[in-house]
Amino acid sequence: MHEEATPMPRTSYRDPKPESFWRDLIDRWRASGKSVAAFCTAQYVSQATFYAWRKRLDARARRTVPAAPAFASVRIVPDPTADVLLPTGLVIRVPLGADPAAIARLVAALWGATC
Repeated sequence: MHEEATPMPRTSYRDPKPESFWRDLIDRWRASGKSVAAFCTAQYVSQATFYAWRKRLDARARRTVPAAPAFASVRIVPDPTADVLLPTGLVIRVPLGADPAAIARLVAALWGATC
C-alpha cells in the first residue's frame, strides 16, 4: 500500500508590521557604529533588503517633514518718536526716550543754522 505524503504546512514567521521591524533595526544599526555589512551579517538580514528598507523609510521621512517656510512673517514696529517743529520749518524727529538736555542743545545748535 502506498500512502501519499501530505505537504507540511508553512511555519515561517512573517512580521505583520515589517516597517516597525526595519525602523527599529535601522535605528539599532545607526547606534551600533558598525558598517552595514557587519551589522547585517550579525543580525542575519540581507544587505540588499536592509538598503531597500532604509531608502524607503528615508523617503517617507522626507515626505512627512514639513518644508521650512521660504519667508517668515515680519511686522515692523517703529520706535515711538516726537517731532519738534522749529520756526524755520525744520522738523527734528527724536525718540521719546531721548535726553531732554541733548534735544535742547540740538535745537539751540540748529536754531541759528542756515541751510
